[in-house]
Amino acid sequence: MSASVEITNDIAVITMDDGKANAINPAMLEALNACFDQAEAEAKAVVLVGRDNRFSGGFDLKLMMSLPGEEVAALVKAGGRLALRIHAFPMPVVAACTGHAVAMGCFLLLASDRRIGAQGAFKIGANETAINMVLPVFALELLKARLDPRYLTDAAINAHLYDPDGAVAAGYLDQVVAPEAVLSTAVQAATELGALTGPAYHSNKKLIRAHTLATIEPSV
Repeated sequence: MSASVEITNDIAVITMDDGKANAINPAMLEALNACFDQAEAEAKAVVLVGRDNRFSGGFDLKLMMSLPGEEVAALVKAGGRLALRIHAFPMPVVAACTGHAVAMGCFLLLASDRRIGAQGAFKIGANETAINMVLPVFALELLKARLDPRYLTDAAINAHLYDPDGAVAAGYLDQVVAPEAVLSTAVQAATELGALTGPAYHSNKKLIRAHTLATIEPSV
């Protein structure tokens, strides 16, 4: 299983671990959506965590290179739907960024409500320009919504990848802690935020993010 969920004290910890880079492919997307289904039914907040040194390396490029164009487009749209789901999720989603978070990996961070990162020699950001890819609408809108505007050109157009401290300044992360404290810090944040879960939390999230959500939805 490329992703699994464990619910304790109303906190759903969703762990991505494919034993490699946590690439986003159909199997990972199916597993993540199933985990979020269970969390939505049984929890009050979510922590999305990666494996040691890897949050997610983004879409499975090796797979994408083997697929016809329409299947590549379908995979990107499915990733966009997951990001949209997280950004509009009815309860708090805290990302525990355990390492590198590149391309689709960084968009999962941007979609989350709070982002805790690990200290270390990790790269975080959108490298699409560097690999000759055009950013999809969902990625553009999340970048515009969550990054400090002063960093947007460097991050989105110039494909700059940040270390964890730089990722805090740019807006990919909210906080950086020691690697061994990432998950516990994220669970604590989810516990605190989970006390807010309810109709007002969900309504205010959707109202504040209405423009971003409405722009992304038709594209995915």
